[in-house]
Amino acid sequence: MMEAVLSLDENLHLLVVDDNSPDGTARLVKDQMEEFSGRLFLEEREKKNGLGTAYIHGFKWALERGYQYIFEMDADFSHDPNDIPILYEACAIGGAELAIGSRYVKGVNVVNWPMSRVLLSYFASKYVRLITRMDIHDTTAGFKCYHRSLLEKIQLDKIKFVGYAFQIEMKFKAWLLKAKIVEIPVIFTDRSRGKSKMSSGIFNEAVTGVLKMKLKSLIGKLEI
Repeated sequence: MMEAVLSLDENLHLLVVDDNSPDGTARLVKDQMEEFSGRLFLEEREKKNGLGTAYIHGFKWALERGYQYIFEMDADFSHDPNDIPILYEACAIGGAELAIGSRYVKGVNVVNWPMSRVLLSYFASKYVRLITRMDIHDTTAGFKCYHRSLLEKIQLDKIKFVGYAFQIEMKFKAWLLKAKIVEIPVIFTDRSRGKSKMSSGIFNEAVTGVLKMKLKSLIGKLEI
């Protein structure tokens, strides 16, 4: 993944946020730092505090260093690095503040998923769209490009969700801020190694959390 991303364009920089992973992620990154000097970075955290907090850590790191376009993606090739320039162009040329690599904006673009998981993901996005009224087809997508101006408007310390619902909360708050959001069709390929971190707790956070979040927005108590 490091080589695939950094070979796309010399202006691309890559940050890996590692939560004390036992699989040697940090060591692999450090081994490549000399080859990609000044372009590959590592942030190590002592323990796992959830997907959302890792992304928030990365966003703050990028904002502090003046990056204008900030990408979010998984490192297991389920998100194709070759789609990065397409998301970038949607923001840099098309003027989007948030470009989403979408599995569902044009049908269902998912490869190697069992049908049960496809249906769960698809109808989860439908559920979120129904509750929040966002005009976004892939509400749980995790492959995105932000313009820094949007991340600066969102109070990152007020983000409540730490699991997959984090993806929903960020989109909902961007939508409430009337950000220009575009969905770019991409093909999502399931990981060839490793396993999903989905759990009942994470699932419940998404189901009940979305309802609570919407209700707070209606009564003016949602901190954006």
